[in-house]
Amino acid sequence: MKIICIGRNYGAHAKELQNAVPDEPIVFMKPPTALLINNKPLYYPSFTNDLHYEVEVIIKIGKNGRHIEPQFAADYIEEIGLGIDFTARDIQAKQKAKGLPWEIAKAFDHSAVLGNFKPLSAYPDTSAFEFQLTKNDELVQQGNTADCIFSFETLIVYVSKYFKLQMGDLIYTGTPAGVGPVVIGDKLEGKMLTNEGWESFFTCNIK
Repeated sequence: MKIICIGRNYGAHAKELQNAVPDEPIVFMKPPTALLINNKPLYYPSFTNDLHYEVEVIIKIGKNGRHIEPQFAADYIEEIGLGIDFTARDIQAKQKAKGLPWEIAKAFDHSAVLGNFKPLSAYPDTSAFEFQLTKNDELVQQGNTADCIFSFETLIVYVSKYFKLQMGDLIYTGTPAGVGPVVIGDKLEGKMLTNEGWESFFTCNIK
């Protein structure tokens, strides 16, 4: 199982971090040890003083494929879920300033919150998934995948040029504007709009 992450897939988020809007997907990966599941708490890492949340819609891949053609890309989506790409922003800035890879800021243990998944039939509009993140019950991020620079199908086509996609692989599709820091004691909750209304997909307490 691979955890494939997409950076800067919302123009407003790229601009809030003073990054250029990309002309092709930015891809990085996290190891399986990055997963944080079952609403378990995140223990604030000792190596950072600036830990940020980034809520993201997640694609679960339903079958194997490589060099996938655009007309078939949607067939590889099994379910859609929600999670967080935690980022040690201070570490990332140091690595970027040196022109170095920044996996240590993105791929550390428990940096990938993984919430619930639902089949496509559970959502009112499969071309535009609405989602949000609250911190201590206050709305901090709200997004709609219709605002993605690169669609889900485009991401699947692009990633499959370089990596064989396999059943169970996860694609974190990018975060909208509004990212920010957490401190010990914070409670994060991610919600998505389904046919049943706004549903909670995960909670994550910072300890």
